[in-house]
Amino acid sequence: MTDEFARTASLDETGPIDYLVVEFPGSKFNGEAFPLLLDLVDKGLIRILDLVFISKDDAGNVGALTLDQLDGGGFDLTIFSGIQSGLIGEDDITEAGVALDPGSAAGVLVYENVWAAPFAAALRRTGGQLVASGRIPVQAILASLDALDAE
Repeated sequence: MTDEFARTASLDETGPIDYLVVEFPGSKFNGEAFPLLLDLVDKGLIRILDLVFISKDDAGNVGALTLDQLDGGGFDLTIFSGIQSGLIGEDDITEAGVALDPGSAAGVLVYENVWAAPFAAALRRTGGQLVASGRIPVQAILASLDALDAE
């Protein structure tokens, strides 16, 4: 998949691209989320552009993990072999590692929101430009709802 994104994706037809850094304290993966991630791909909702696993040791050193260093919880992780567009570089791995606690691991995922591509392309064709974007963490929504209930 290294060059697939560059070859097949016209920037005019591309959906929004997001990234996630998901920490696993104690470097404990159980594999439960991997089939769900593949389901999003199979349904055409997202396209995985990059998927890198990293770890931070107790001394604070950050480095990439290979798939054979991970326990997929019975899930065959080799399906993710070769998923690399080149968007994640060493500096990104280092930056993601800053957010991790020592002794933890993380998955760094860059993905295109394929479901939004037609809408995004239509906006671009009409001169629309994205000027702000964000995401509200579920924890923030729950805290707001709890605060409303307390009033």
